[in-house]
Amino acid sequence: MSGTVALVTGGSRGVGRGIARALGRTGATVYVTGRTRSHGAEPEPGTIEDAARDVDRGGGRGIAVPCDHTRAEEIAALFARIGAEAGRLDLLVNNVHSGIADVVDGVGRSFWEQDPGVWDRMNDAGLRGHYLATVHAARLMVPRRTGLIINISSFGALGYLFGVPYGVGKAALDRLTRDAAHELRSAGIAVLSIWPSLVRTELTGEALQDLPGGYRRILDAYGEPPVRTGLAVTALASDPHVLRFSGRALVVAEVLRRYGVRQEDGRRPRSPRSLTTLAAAILPPRWNALAAVVPPIRMPLFAVRRVLTGFSDHLRARGGYR
Repeated sequence: MSGTVALVTGGSRGVGRGIARALGRTGATVYVTGRTRSHGAEPEPGTIEDAARDVDRGGGRGIAVPCDHTRAEEIAALFARIGAEAGRLDLLVNNVHSGIADVVDGVGRSFWEQDPGVWDRMNDAGLRGHYLATVHAARLMVPRRTGLIINISSFGALGYLFGVPYGVGKAALDRLTRDAAHELRSAGIAVLSIWPSLVRTELTGEALQDLPGGYRRILDAYGEPPVRTGLAVTALASDPHVLRFSGRALVVAEVLRRYGVRQEDGRRPRSPRSLTTLAAAILPPRWNALAAVVPPIRMPLFAVRRVLTGFSDHLRARGGYR
């Protein structure tokens, strides 16, 4: 992907940083945006400058651009800069999302028991900001009649997960994918969503480190590192026929299996909706051998929706991870 110009929003840490790293390994030029900078008031576990250096170390070119994706004028200025400096944009990854802390804090509480401001914190950057970025990206891509826009969504778009603001925001993001794909298809521009599993990031790792045994099995079975989403993004961006997926929501692990990309230990990644993964999550350790022989049949999405809802209702009834 040498010569590719990409933008990863919310790339200072977590999934965004994993995507930037993966793109850097392909030789791409990667603009990395976020609010966390090296000279910020307080130490942070990651900054946009750190992520840009990761891209450089991987063989690409990283460019850190501070941007608050809740501010329309900053988003417009970002794309104006890319247009002026690079003259093009080949790939936009809409990843920025500022609601993880609220997700963790809100587990076990109904939406009316939480601060209504959760909605804005979760969906201003993570939905409205994605729409604005998509508008500006399309203005750069349509004249060249080529480009790819990837929205980092979630299984929360499928069924009840983590609460009302989170699920509604992700469902709306997937609708943005479908409708934008419909209008951009004639220009040769693909738009799609991808669903990671339970990503182990700096924030989620800290929040979930003291989980009891049952929840620990779930984390072990469904957890994945941020770079895995990055590998899925690079596989899709390298596919000259990616337009055939436009408008769809794809599961990260299933994207990697489709393209023959192996995970860090050399094995093929297991779909989070396979019966093998479910068995590993729910069976106690002494039955691990039994989980390993469960066939890797993928559950239909309506069955996954029931599992998500049941798990979330269980958390809410227990007051969270206890």
